[in-house]
Amino acid sequence: MISLRGKRALVTGGSRGIGAATAVLLGECGADVGVGYRARTEEAAGVVREVAARGVRAFAHAADVGTREGAQGLLERTQREFGGVDIFVGNAGIWPEDDAPLHEMEDERWSRTMRENLDSMFFTVRAAASVMSDAGRIVLVSSTAGQRGEAFHADYAASKGAIISLVKSLAVELAARGITVNAVAPGWVDTDMAAGALAAGRDRINATIPLGRVATARDIAGPIVFLCSELARHITGEIVNVNGGSVLCG
Repeated sequence: MISLRGKRALVTGGSRGIGAATAVLLGECGADVGVGYRARTEEAAGVVREVAARGVRAFAHAADVGTREGAQGLLERTQREFGGVDIFVGNAGIWPEDDAPLHEMEDERWSRTMRENLDSMFFTVRAAASVMSDAGRIVLVSSTAGQRGEAFHADYAASKGAIISLVKSLAVELAARGITVNAVAPGWVDTDMAAGALAAGRDRINATIPLGRVATARDIAGPIVFLCSELARHITGEIVNVNGGSVLCG
């Protein structure tokens, strides 16, 4: 039911996990896909091959999108490759796995988390929106932590909560151009980023999820692609919860 044929998409954090799954699913739906990544060149190339196997155009571009220059360079590459952008998926980010009580949290950790999770969203969304076609789609990846908080991970929760406020602000700001701006808020997802925590306590984590299991990356990619489609053309400023029922937010 979802066709994105002829659409030009860009996904940040696209070399693995949710970003990779989203890039591949966008390609399956017919979109050309740019894969932004930071350091995992081989993994990004693998994602490009998988996307291109769907008969669409694809490229990978290494950039530090936590900087204005990196984000701008990524969008300039997308324009050179595709002539523009219709869909932007902001997924780049980190989750510092070690617990850090407030009184022990180092300045460097706080600053790095904000740079990787929030500054990267600001710089890339600003660059994407400036060149995006009217009636475009922007989807940012937040987290349940941004909705309910996360003890000992205040840096991560604060950065993801800020993304939710950014989405709601831009949804109104860009509506005159027909651009929708939404977010997905995953709970636990079976990706490299969460591998350590899942290895140490998957059964315990599964027990907190009413559906009984941790999400796959494709479980998150599906709602993202839906929000990029015409089926979601009248949805904007929304946070779609994809957490198996573990956090019920109205």
